[in-house]
Amino acid sequence: MFKQLWATKHPHAAHEDANGLSLRRTLGPWGLTALGIGAVIGGGIFVITGQAAANHAGPAIMLSFVLAAICCAFCAMAYAEFAAMVPVSGSAYTYTYATFGELSAWFIGWMLVLEYGVSASAVAVSWTGYFLSLLSHFDIHLPAALVSAPLDGQLRPTGAIANIPAAVLVLLLTWLCYVGISKSSAMNMAMVVLKTALILLVIVVGWKYVDPANWTPFIPDNEGPGKYGFDGVLRGAAMVFFAYIGFEAVSVAAQESHKPQRDMPIGMLLSLVICTVLYIAMAAVMTGLVPYQLLGTDEPVVTAVAAHPQLGWLRVVVEIGALIGLSSVVLVMVIAQPRIFMIMGRDGLLPPLFTKIHPKYRTPHINTVITGIGIALLAAVFPLDVLGELTSMGTLIAFAAVCAGVLILRRTQPDLPRPFRMPMAWLICSLGVLSCIALLTAMTAHNWMLMGFWTLGGFAIYFGYGYRHSRLRGN
Repeated sequence: MFKQLWATKHPHAAHEDANGLSLRRTLGPWGLTALGIGAVIGGGIFVITGQAAANHAGPAIMLSFVLAAICCAFCAMAYAEFAAMVPVSGSAYTYTYATFGELSAWFIGWMLVLEYGVSASAVAVSWTGYFLSLLSHFDIHLPAALVSAPLDGQLRPTGAIANIPAAVLVLLLTWLCYVGISKSSAMNMAMVVLKTALILLVIVVGWKYVDPANWTPFIPDNEGPGKYGFDGVLRGAAMVFFAYIGFEAVSVAAQESHKPQRDMPIGMLLSLVICTVLYIAMAAVMTGLVPYQLLGTDEPVVTAVAAHPQLGWLRVVVEIGALIGLSSVVLVMVIAQPRIFMIMGRDGLLPPLFTKIHPKYRTPHINTVITGIGIALLAAVFPLDVLGELTSMGTLIAFAAVCAGVLILRRTQPDLPRPFRMPMAWLICSLGVLSCIALLTAMTAHNWMLMGFWTLGGFAIYFGYGYRHSRLRGN
């Protein structure tokens, strides 16, 4: 039994199995790049940037973004090699199945629920804050009990009923995903273009009011562990690393790409480069408009813009941009999560209903509805901090597994065709694994306790259903 738990699936077998799931191929390199940008640009640029600058890095938050991008690029290269070699939906789950075996694949698939499903809930909760801020301009104020979580960060009752706007947003985007990825991809492309244009507007207009004195000192003197100095820059990099989460969502759309071997690496790496440039430029403008100490708010971009009366009109633009940006992140995550479940169902680790494809829309419709309802419930009930920390941990574990998997497959399957072959794989992947481990060690004991409960729940499902229905061992 123990040996069977680590049975691996050959990459060619994963490809052949996927051919039986006839998803519609509608995505080219630009569609995949937009998918990546849509997943990445959201909470990071609208929330995390200000908090990391105010509490850790100061104006050197720009340097933090560079360091985080380099770390993230290690993982992107690993994802790109796997995605071109095994061009099927499933992301880190599929790659882990081919390298570490079934039990590890289930574990990583369960972590991906945190990265996609739970993170979609977290972003939807953030969306509510900007939505309420925009409504306040029209003197519209919704009852507090209907726009906040009934549980706090310690899971104690708050007296609220539910975060209704967050749940409604998720359900609307779930319907869009239900009717087809071509429609949702077109909507995502439109949202990406619009939110990128709005971000560029803030950068161009705001640059005229930047005071270079706010960038001095560029790296503030250290005031303790993780607070300013180079230590603060590194802590800031660890924080804004999570702003890049989402680029690998491109890999789960492999079966809906026209030419996955060519387009998947382009989509992931290009989206990462574009997002990095936008993040650095926005960070430069924000820290130049106001002293960095003032940016530790839930709406740092609004804080920076509101400090200049001449930019008052831009506040509404920023709020609209945030709503669009966060909506596109939720959309991409709602696209991605059902496709992870679909591949797990195909392997027998989840019930067959997760593999059902709609005869007209060619989407995993039942799976999408179940996922959407689950994400909506999480968004309605739990606060942002609980959702966000678990998301980060699940993502880092998945990233580390993919980097390690590239090295293992290079050794065990050296002759496999690799349309995209990562240069200096041993160095890049090793640095990727070490980067992820370093960030995981910064998590608190409370976070690890929650992760322990989450992991136990996942293994209960695997041994209760997946182990007995696994197609790999059944064959």
